[in-house]
Amino acid sequence: MSPARIGVVGGGLAGMAAALAAADGGAEVVLFERRPVLGGLTASIRHNGLSFDNGQHVFLRCCTAYRGFIDRIGATGQVFLQDRLDVPVLAPDGSRASIKRSGLPAPLHMAGSLGRYRHLSMRERVRLVRPALALRRLDPDDASLDGICFGDWLADHGQSERAVDRLWNLIALPTLNVPAGEASLALATKVFRVGLLDRSDAGDIGWAGVPLAELHGAIAARALEAAGIETVLGSPVGAIGRSPLGAFTVGSGARSVAVDAVILATPLRVSASIGASIGSAAGAREAERLGTSPIVNVHLVLDRKVTDLPLAACVGSPIQFVFDRTVASGAKSGQCLVLSLSAADSYIATGSAELVSMFFEALCELFPAARQARLVDAIVTREKAATFRAVPGTGAFRPPTTTEVHGLFLAGAWCDTGWPATMESAVRSGHQAASQALALLSDASVGGPRQLEGAGT
Repeated sequence: MSPARIGVVGGGLAGMAAALAAADGGAEVVLFERRPVLGGLTASIRHNGLSFDNGQHVFLRCCTAYRGFIDRIGATGQVFLQDRLDVPVLAPDGSRASIKRSGLPAPLHMAGSLGRYRHLSMRERVRLVRPALALRRLDPDDASLDGICFGDWLADHGQSERAVDRLWNLIALPTLNVPAGEASLALATKVFRVGLLDRSDAGDIGWAGVPLAELHGAIAARALEAAGIETVLGSPVGAIGRSPLGAFTVGSGARSVAVDAVILATPLRVSASIGASIGSAAGAREAERLGTSPIVNVHLVLDRKVTDLPLAACVGSPIQFVFDRTVASGAKSGQCLVLSLSAADSYIATGSAELVSMFFEALCELFPAARQARLVDAIVTREKAATFRAVPGTGAFRPPTTTEVHGLFLAGAWCDTGWPATMESAVRSGHQAASQALALLSDASVGGPRQLEGAGT
């Protein structure tokens, strides 16, 4: 009996994770990606001899699926993971604090740094205890939490606008891609419980030490090839058809490939369009109501080093986070810094020259040494639909990875994984879709390959 054959449409993290899991499960896999490279929304561009990622993507120690993906592609040595969470928090007036953990068990591991968090008054620091303890009692899987605004909940638990702006949003913005005042309490609870409150080491931060085009592109491509996965790049899928027995044909360019199951791991609108062509539009079409939230990154290349910090968060500044990407960019001298702006609705339509000027001045306020530096180069990257909008009511629109069409599955950070739209959610969705496809085909093999009874319309 020949092994089951699975077609994966989309070469981002969700698609690659699904393809590898399916191949590891014994299936033959063909992966289609419309672009000439893998990586999806986690990509890099070349500009004047340097590499710039389209966004400063990070992960946490608690992101076990994504970290497992990195291990699976043999790239563990190409990422950095903090031994212990430590994020300097800077302000333009020169004041500095840190969000860092001690060796104490959770939740006491954060008590020391929050007790010394000078960006809040002593009264505001004391009042952090109440919501922190309350969050530990909430269940992120409680559907009722998805109807509540996190910002309203924080206000009800004694948090001032200043505390939200100077502490809670430092975590909410990069993880949810909306401010606390717009966020779903269910997703916020997931972030704060899993990332900070349940385990002391869960929030340690990691990021790529090489360009994403290398990490999620070239290295991942070699892993797919080693797993026996056929990868078709630079050829968008034009159509998916179905036979009377329930098998599928995936048309890409001049090719038409027969498969037993299909995993759509494409952006939401693409999945909705392709699914509609074969009678499956409900889940993805409903998910289009999720909306989108943008991310903007301002990359600055300076002629000299202006900070020794590998990363820092910022308060009282338009800069949210700054990362040193000098080595990863390939710069041989000076310093390459990226300023990461989540929930960037107010910046997405602003011209690049204006953003560079604005944020270079903001950088100089945080790092006075930058005033003596020369701005050698700059580039702005934008992702208008970087994530879905994690507002109250989000959960009702996130589809499962299964669909009403037998043998057709969805994967993507927008699927119902319980996580916000992160790299972790993308990989988890790919694993779920592959597991369900393998289980279906294993059951179907009792009646012979490609005999998918009850295949739907």
